[in-house]
Amino acid sequence: MNPAQKQIEELRAELTKHNYNYYVLDNPTISDYEFDMKLKELQQLEAKHPEYYDALSPTVRVGGMITKNFETVVHDYRMYSLDNSYSREELEEWEKRILRILGDVKVEFVCELKYDGASMSLTYENGELARAVTRGDGFQGDDVTNNVRTIRSVPLRLKGDYPEKFDIRGEIILPRDGFAKMNQERVEAGEDPYMNPRNTASGSLKLQDNSEVAKRPLDCLPYSIVGDNLNFSTQFEGLEKARDWGFKVPSVARLCQSTQEVMDFVNYWDVHRHELPYETDGVVVKVNSIAHQEELGYTAKAPRWAMAYKFKAEQVSTTLNSISYQVGRTGAITPVANLEPVLLAGTTVKRASLHNADQIGKLDIRVGDTVFVEKGGEIIPKIIRVDFTQRKPDSTPTSYVTHCPECDTELIRREGEAQHYCPNYYGCPPQITGRIQHFISRKAMDIEGLGGETVELLYKEGLIENYADLYLLKKEQIVPLERMAEKSAENLVAGVEKSKEIPFERVLYALGIRFVGETVAKKLARAYTSVEALKDATLEDLVTVDEIGVKIAESVVEFFRNENNVDIVERLRSYGVQMEIAPEKLQNQSDKLKGLTFVVSGVFETLSRNDLKKHIEDNGGKVASSISSKTSYVVAGDNMGPSKRDKAEKLNIPIISEHEFLEML
Repeated sequence: MNPAQKQIEELRAELTKHNYNYYVLDNPTISDYEFDMKLKELQQLEAKHPEYYDALSPTVRVGGMITKNFETVVHDYRMYSLDNSYSREELEEWEKRILRILGDVKVEFVCELKYDGASMSLTYENGELARAVTRGDGFQGDDVTNNVRTIRSVPLRLKGDYPEKFDIRGEIILPRDGFAKMNQERVEAGEDPYMNPRNTASGSLKLQDNSEVAKRPLDCLPYSIVGDNLNFSTQFEGLEKARDWGFKVPSVARLCQSTQEVMDFVNYWDVHRHELPYETDGVVVKVNSIAHQEELGYTAKAPRWAMAYKFKAEQVSTTLNSISYQVGRTGAITPVANLEPVLLAGTTVKRASLHNADQIGKLDIRVGDTVFVEKGGEIIPKIIRVDFTQRKPDSTPTSYVTHCPECDTELIRREGEAQHYCPNYYGCPPQITGRIQHFISRKAMDIEGLGGETVELLYKEGLIENYADLYLLKKEQIVPLERMAEKSAENLVAGVEKSKEIPFERVLYALGIRFVGETVAKKLARAYTSVEALKDATLEDLVTVDEIGVKIAESVVEFFRNENNVDIVERLRSYGVQMEIAPEKLQNQSDKLKGLTFVVSGVFETLSRNDLKKHIEDNGGKVASSISSKTSYVVAGDNMGPSKRDKAEKLNIPIISEHEFLEML
């Protein structure tokens, strides 16, 4: 190694150590001035010797890269949401559900603070940061690696006994002090201050110039590790390992043996959270054992082994100025309260959901009232009560709207449903554009270059009347439109063309059939394999499909009974949109396990638990989380819970090994 290379390597090692001491351990051993001088020296040496470039050098922390477009990346492991609880009783009920699945076992919990920031997934390969992806919709997010590299508490290279490849999830946050300093500088420069740390942290990750990101005091606080062949068996051990590898893992996490200990942690931090340097809005409680987590699995939206306990929401009072009515893509009418602007939980609130006519009547909400607004577990604030002492004598009860505010069609209210609906399915503008916006959304057709505002514009200009019309758009039609340039038009047409590769189950979800969400669309696609077969299915056929009830079946039959819908679906097929499961995918599927219900329990040698479950579902079987008289087989691996084994034996349910299961296929 020549002298210049040696000097560069030594400086990199020294600066990496000082960076870790300062930003992770909060224990600097040199002054800021000395650090800056050493960093400048390294930058000059690297400029003189580009042959020794290293993407993990401490100099990347200062930025200098421009990202025009943030590429969409599919997560290797889905980033789930969390179920919320607001009381001890809800936590205890959650614990009972866990024990019903796990049986008579000792369950430990880990309590961690729920930091209010932007969720991030960091991928490490061979100890080096390979990729940083935003949460997005949980299935895919935006690649913001260049920006995240500038965050000093994100290690670029790990130390210790880290796995070969893994993802670590964390919150990108702005400390209170740093946020206050940023705002002070903005005010002094004559600019408007930022509203709250969370939105500012999230927005920072999408700045095109990462040298601007580097100027912001962002922090990364990890909370979980996912991957195969991880070298720990509990959540708490995983946090300790991550700390050893160089991550800034908060030290407040606590291992609890009972709900009482969990509530002690919750109650302490509900009082002391304002002393923390970061914003936090609750506590996340997780089952400690990774084996137990795998046994418990997931619902369609959240892990069964974790629960967020939300601190009591902040409330403010303000005046209700008016009530407006929004029309959704299904025709559902949502009343919205237009409020006198008021600051709530760091955000200026001007609107709040009123949900439906029953809610307005129950609270006796009237225009002109002083109302209390809360921002709890919901994104949209809600009115929780009226201050009747402030009500004016001439106040009149609210009369719910009788006709659609958009197309003036008389509203209907179906028996047993809370909301009113506009039945003008094909003539009501918000319903038309709402269906198209759903069609292009990320979880559906994921059409890049096309957003909600552009859909509104295309509809207004008469270029589209339904989502099939998107496939006839030409660049020449788009370029003359407001806010459209040649490149934007090219991206839009290219995004529409690329959407023809989207698999059938997502196309089925994109069609916007009422009650057919992502999970139901997958089940229907697996059961019928093509839109043609689904179109011909009767109500009696549909209800035999796993988890398809009468309400969903009726909605599917009604959708395909409509000639307009059938025409649009046929047009989509003719344009090349996937209307059946690809033949190569069908090769791995069969009906061998149709009618059989399996419970998967324990740790396996050849396949992961998720792969086992996929094999069951791909071959027509159903996976259940707990053993019952309806269970056909228990596929047992190592460390199967003794209570589960006892229950299976009492019910005479066959217990088979992973190899016996594979032989069945």
